[in-house]
Amino acid sequence: MRTSFTPLFLLILFLGISSQQASAQLLPVSNIYLFDFQEKSDSVFLFTNPKYLTAFNSMGYNNQPAFISKDELYFTVQFSDDTTQTDIFGVNFSKQTLTQITATSESEYSPQGLPGPTADLGSANFIPRFSCVRVETDGVSQRIWEFPKDRSNNGTPIFDDLVNIGYYLWVVQNAIAIFQVGAPHNLAIVNRVSARKKNITANIGRCLQPMPKGNMAFVHKLGNSWLIKELDPRTSKTTLLTGTLPGSEDFVTMPDGTLLMGNGSKLYKFNKRQDSGWREIADFSYYGIQHISRLAVKGNRLAIVNQQ
Repeated sequence: MRTSFTPLFLLILFLGISSQQASAQLLPVSNIYLFDFQEKSDSVFLFTNPKYLTAFNSMGYNNQPAFISKDELYFTVQFSDDTTQTDIFGVNFSKQTLTQITATSESEYSPQGLPGPTADLGSANFIPRFSCVRVETDGVSQRIWEFPKDRSNNGTPIFDDLVNIGYYLWVVQNAIAIFQVGAPHNLAIVNRVSARKKNITANIGRCLQPMPKGNMAFVHKLGNSWLIKELDPRTSKTTLLTGTLPGSEDFVTMPDGTLLMGNGSKLYKFNKRQDSGWREIADFSYYGIQHISRLAVKGNRLAIVNQQ
């Protein structure tokens, strides 16, 4: 690993939400890196100010990054000497702190920010929240839970009876897209108020990303053909965007609908209004990044997972 990363001095805080039970699973070694970037033109991106965020667990699992706010990145952690659980950690860039958000004997994955109703966002009584997938006490069932960011309580499941959730994405108001584990895996839209579930399609990938105007993007796996499609969750209409890069399924979306996807050490972009195919915009091999998997973007920050 090259040592050209800007040091990120982190005060480690233990302020966890606690619970019981565990599940055993050894997860692959992965680490998270942060870059600032500028989009100089539709094909020129400048990446600067690199930071290595997970030196505290360099031989463990550090994955599924998500920006909870412009200054906060949450992610899933399993320590290298622990095969029994995962917890959620968070980095605050302004405060230069690393915080263990959950400290449970169950396992939590896939954190996301969970906005309240529009009317509540400016209220003094509104407490920001986040959601994640929790493996239940039986070690098998997986449900979506929500927690207050101030860790004032131990959280609650969002749906009592909706289980086997692998991944998810908050889309339009009171609606959530879910990757429901099965044979095959299924994409569905669930109304939070009524808990009514509408199945969309089967054979999907794990990556669910927001698109402009309340739409979302997902990977549709049709044999050896992996396609990124855009879905309008209100009408269930899907539109083909492009195929994935060979062997890759993780991508992230920009506010204008541009897709970013890694393959090996290289990062590519695709915008359906500008590009006929994927364009290479960066090679991160200089930083020791050889296998880009998951990504997260917010404003001018990009988080990259390098999976060993």
